[in-house]
Amino acid sequence: MDARKPTLREKIQKLRHTFLTKVPTTVAVGRQMCERLMVSPKDAGLLDDLYRVFHSLKGSAASFGLEKISAQGGLGEEMLLAYRALDEEARPVSATAVAAEMIALLAHVQTLAAQALDIELEIRPQAAAFDLTEVGSVGGQPRKRIYMCDDDEIAADAIASQLGCFGYGVANFTSPDALRAAVLANPPDAVIMDIVFPGSNNAGPDIIASLRHDIPNPPPVIFVSSRRDFDARLRSVVAGGQAYFTKPVRTIDVVEVLDSLTSRDAPDPFRILVVDDEPEVAEYHSLILEEAGMVTRLLHNPSGILEALAEFRPDLVLMDMYMPQCSGRDLSRLIRQIPDFISLPIVFLSSETNKVTQVSALRVGAEAFLTKPIQPEDLISAVAIRAERTRTLRSLMVKDGLTGLVNHTFLSQYLDTTVAQARRDGGKVCMVMIDLDLFKGVNDTYGHPAGDQVLVGLARMLQQRLRNTDLIGRYGGEEFAIVMQNISMKEALGVINTLRNDFSQMKFHAGDRSFSCTFSGGISRFPEIPADRLVDAADKALYAAKRAGRNCIEIARLEPLP
Repeated sequence: MDARKPTLREKIQKLRHTFLTKVPTTVAVGRQMCERLMVSPKDAGLLDDLYRVFHSLKGSAASFGLEKISAQGGLGEEMLLAYRALDEEARPVSATAVAAEMIALLAHVQTLAAQALDIELEIRPQAAAFDLTEVGSVGGQPRKRIYMCDDDEIAADAIASQLGCFGYGVANFTSPDALRAAVLANPPDAVIMDIVFPGSNNAGPDIIASLRHDIPNPPPVIFVSSRRDFDARLRSVVAGGQAYFTKPVRTIDVVEVLDSLTSRDAPDPFRILVVDDEPEVAEYHSLILEEAGMVTRLLHNPSGILEALAEFRPDLVLMDMYMPQCSGRDLSRLIRQIPDFISLPIVFLSSETNKVTQVSALRVGAEAFLTKPIQPEDLISAVAIRAERTRTLRSLMVKDGLTGLVNHTFLSQYLDTTVAQARRDGGKVCMVMIDLDLFKGVNDTYGHPAGDQVLVGLARMLQQRLRNTDLIGRYGGEEFAIVMQNISMKEALGVINTLRNDFSQMKFHAGDRSFSCTFSGGISRFPEIPADRLVDAADKALYAAKRAGRNCIEIARLEPLP
């Protein structure tokens, strides 16, 4: 008995097949509505229902790559919008002709669906791929659990499969009551909720609003809907929704919001170096800052500043202005002469009240001058604001603006440091180079915004699925690099191959068109490959993968130097 679980590709094919088999029923419902429209040309509710039929056809078909059916759904939407724009007195005159056109359009949809089903029967099943939907763990960490509630099962399952690529485990519900019971029994990390359900145009927000009263810490909610009007958006906000997307939904946009809403990583506390020759005063200010969640180090002798800066790597220096061995102004000048600390914020804390002296202190590069005694809340605020700005500036300096990954320079420095530590400790370091296949064709065919969507999608997938100890960087253009510590070549190859398989299943969108991408990769490992040849070896392995046909991973071999 074959116990193999269906792959993502197989599940998507099954969803596509189910959608196509349901098209005749959808067409029959739409035809009945068109016939009713001839009799009741002013029925606003009927127009809403008919619009949803075409909108659903357009969005669902696009999700499964059925562009022709999707286009027909779009034409139906346009017909209804044009009909709605007519004066109510003019509608009865046009109703019969418009309804007849939509019936013909629906008949064409049914023909296209039948043709697609015939083609499916002629296509042999594809080889097994990695299963993404098991709600277990990813990279040694538990998956984030998402509850999705939408009566359109096919569209919901398609989104759930795509979210699985990013490390989310999704449970689908078709009714608000079922969702409510599940949230009360076992709250998820987040909820994705439609607004409109059969029998109610506001069932989604109503359920979410009730949950806010029933549980102390309700999960964050993302609303999705085919409605684009102000009233629907307002209802979602009042109910507590943190985001709102209109259908068809771009998975990468949902992932970006989910990443933010479900982040489990607490921000690192600010690191403050307190320099003051009076131990009690320094300790007092340190306690205030630590009570606010910061980490402090005390330095009573200014001569230890170089060691303290190198070891502690503070986000801010809080120093007295008058100290026996060295004045605050001289110490500030000394710090500014060290390239790594040119932008490090320095705040003077002194009992000096002379404005001229205070201004002269700021001229040597200090950020601010605070006067003793200072209220605890004022000290905390002054330090936190400047430390936060420093963190932001550092992040901008070392991160790629599009993907949020570290840049080439930082990654190279990190690799040097990591390999040096591995050499001392007898550790292992894998260098992985990844390059998107035929990426120029994506930009040329679908446009640069679509290309950016692919880059961001791969970056987020790597961030979600790899370990916290793995550093991921954008090496340049469509090339990415990963530094993995203490991992065998077999494990690294397995992880990257799994990601490669999963990435090839992801769907990206450019207007009404959808497409997929693949990547190739090369892996080298220290100490089998010398440190100074680690990157070059991984790069050569990457291009060997390209020559082998792309969408594969190659392992670097130690080659003799030329």
